[in-house]
Amino acid sequence: MKAAPRIVMGWWFARHLSLLLLLLAGCAKHPSHGPVPIPGANTDAAFHQLSEEFLAGYLAFRPQTGTGLGLHEYDGRMTDFSRASLDAELTRLKRFEQRLADLKTEALSRQAFYDYRILRAAIQSEIFKFEDMGIFRKNPMTYAGGFDVNIYIKRNFAPLEDRVRSIIAILNEAPKVMAAAKANLADSLAKPYVETAIEVANGAAAFLGRDLAEALKELKNEALKAAFEAANQRAISELRGYVAWLEVQKLPKSHPRYALGREKYQKMLNVEELIALSPERVLEIGLQELRREQQIFAETARKIDPSRKPIDVFRDIQKDHPTEEGLIPETRKNLEAIRQFLIDRKIVTLPSEVRARVDETPQFARATSFASMDTPGPFETKATEAYYYVTPVEKHWTPRQKEEWLTAFNYYTTDIVSIHEAYPGHYTQFLCLNASAATKVEKIFTSYAFVEGWAHYAEQMMIDEGFGASKTAPADRIKALKYRLAQSDEALLRLCRLCVSIKTHCEGMTLDDATKFFEENCYYEPKPARQEALRGTFDPQYLYYTLGKLQILKLRRDYQKQEGAAYSRKRFHDEMLRHGAPPIRLLREAMLRNRKIWDDVL
Repeated sequence: MKAAPRIVMGWWFARHLSLLLLLLAGCAKHPSHGPVPIPGANTDAAFHQLSEEFLAGYLAFRPQTGTGLGLHEYDGRMTDFSRASLDAELTRLKRFEQRLADLKTEALSRQAFYDYRILRAAIQSEIFKFEDMGIFRKNPMTYAGGFDVNIYIKRNFAPLEDRVRSIIAILNEAPKVMAAAKANLADSLAKPYVETAIEVANGAAAFLGRDLAEALKELKNEALKAAFEAANQRAISELRGYVAWLEVQKLPKSHPRYALGREKYQKMLNVEELIALSPERVLEIGLQELRREQQIFAETARKIDPSRKPIDVFRDIQKDHPTEEGLIPETRKNLEAIRQFLIDRKIVTLPSEVRARVDETPQFARATSFASMDTPGPFETKATEAYYYVTPVEKHWTPRQKEEWLTAFNYYTTDIVSIHEAYPGHYTQFLCLNASAATKVEKIFTSYAFVEGWAHYAEQMMIDEGFGASKTAPADRIKALKYRLAQSDEALLRLCRLCVSIKTHCEGMTLDDATKFFEENCYYEPKPARQEALRGTFDPQYLYYTLGKLQILKLRRDYQKQEGAAYSRKRFHDEMLRHGAPPIRLLREAMLRNRKIWDDVL
């Protein structure tokens, strides 16, 4: 269906690693209305000390996460993947889980009790990744994608020479990382994991050899340049060696068993998002929503042109796109119009006048990015710029390749993506975080379903609010329908992810059948459909885009019923973002007074 399917920057790496970190969060936090605890300063102090101790160890094991957060004492450091280090970290996680369990929560203040549950869920989620997902034993991508040094290039938080020294220190760890991979990984691995790890490692080597070297060409210190080149070549060699090892030692012995299984999948929903619903019930809801969205897609297309098939109508609107030269300027202009729409319609409070800068995706990131939001970490104090990156066509492409790429940037889809990434999506979440009094725990640990669910919810909400339909003339009505069609297309993809995730990991759906599901239900062409199906084998959490959106819609209905005449969309959105980005099950406690419906998340 799409000539140029969108791939979020780094998704090959981010979603299957234990280093999963969503750096966006909401505004000032308020604790839940859960069991009313008795305030106790001493118990709060004990929890605060425990959480600080945990976070110190958490980031020491995950220093690249620390750098991403804007804590630059972790610069130039790499996770120790040795067996002894992994065992020690798992032991530490379990020890802190027990220490939290032993804490007298009835004596915590409400704020501390709120943080307590966020921290405990985060610890249990990490243990799940270690033990149930087996990311260090079963997933060779964990090691293949370990040399992501993009942040040292794209964010000017320190002098170039200092950042290069950090890059060198990380690259010099390549022999240890690859040795650990060979020692830790099981004898036989899932075939999709091995094949993807080979692709990731080859891509990482190409990035180091071409894009990283190009990005650092302005380095003037000859001694430092020589040290970088030596470290870079060593890392490239290690990655190429890892590819050869996977091809020779692992691929022939690989197997098709990658499903988590129903029991582990249920556990994933519970520990990560506090969802007690069965996978079967979630799938039932997902399939109902998929059929409903397919009907919306078809009916919208018929209103645009009843004489053509819905898919052909959608392909036609893809032809309405900017020129090569106009892509960035028009995206910038349209982004400002989207922002103004939020203000004019009083949809959400924007806590800052600072705009996201629309710019071309840096050359080193273009292989894996269509459009992306690059915001600084919540603790960053120097490189505080936020960039909305859009990937342009390349000068050397043929006219046909350029046209195919630009169809994905048709005006309607691009505005939907801008809504998701910037206003009122991820960038608005970031602005709220900066304006908040969020605690350290709340800034570091955020819910995947909340963060992506909010951005995906924003797409539909903005169209429902009338974006793109400012007038009543026939041409304007058609324009509004095209926006709805583009938004529906995005929703179909995310709904298919939910269904395929559960079918793959709970019902044994094969990779071929998953590919076919994307082709038939969100109308993708075979290649992008295969990519989506493949992602589902190692990223079962990609159901959270839709699951989060559906939870937010349910919360909105319940909140509207509660508030009655005092309800408004703006009031709901402001209140929602005021509580941070916890699992939405906790947010229900914070916003809804009726305890009987707290567990009714969908």
